[in-house]
Amino acid sequence: MDDVEVLLIGGRAGVGKTTVGWEVSAQLRTVPVPHAVIEGDCMGQVHPAPEGDPDRSEIAESNLTAVWANFARRGYRRLIYTNTVSVLPEATGMFRRAMGTGVRMTRVLLTATDATAHERLVGRELGSELERELEAGIRKARLLDRRIPAGTVRVATDGRSVADIAREVVTATGWAGRR
Repeated sequence: MDDVEVLLIGGRAGVGKTTVGWEVSAQLRTVPVPHAVIEGDCMGQVHPAPEGDPDRSEIAESNLTAVWANFARRGYRRLIYTNTVSVLPEATGMFRRAMGTGVRMTRVLLTATDATAHERLVGRELGSELERELEAGIRKARLLDRRIPAGTVRVATDGRSVADIAREVVTATGWAGRR
């Protein structure tokens, strides 16, 4: 399929990836711009990890390929994909294999201070995962900051409304001006 595009929304836990992804979708619906949304964390959410796939990347890619094929068959050309590390260079291959080698990628890294992420996670994580999420979030924020490729759009989320953040992300895609 020609002109296939993916918006990759990455960032540490508690930065607002899922919330912003859904708001981007809501804003695109008003234009209207046809698109699909995938919460990338769900693509590899299995336990135990498949044999030979400890980080669950193979099953995530397999699921992305299948789900995207269903969307593409129905004519969708744009995908909003949220996942912590989807903006990193090593994810490029997964999207090219799943969506086609000509897929255009817009990478957006959502950022937040440690204090903001901590506050959001404390409000969200009601089960046994809070401490793990807090520790992993700090580690992944540093990793993302060091490793995102040139051209990635950084969007700060501290003290801003979700609608305002999403408007900045929609602008980065250029999708609202093209249908």
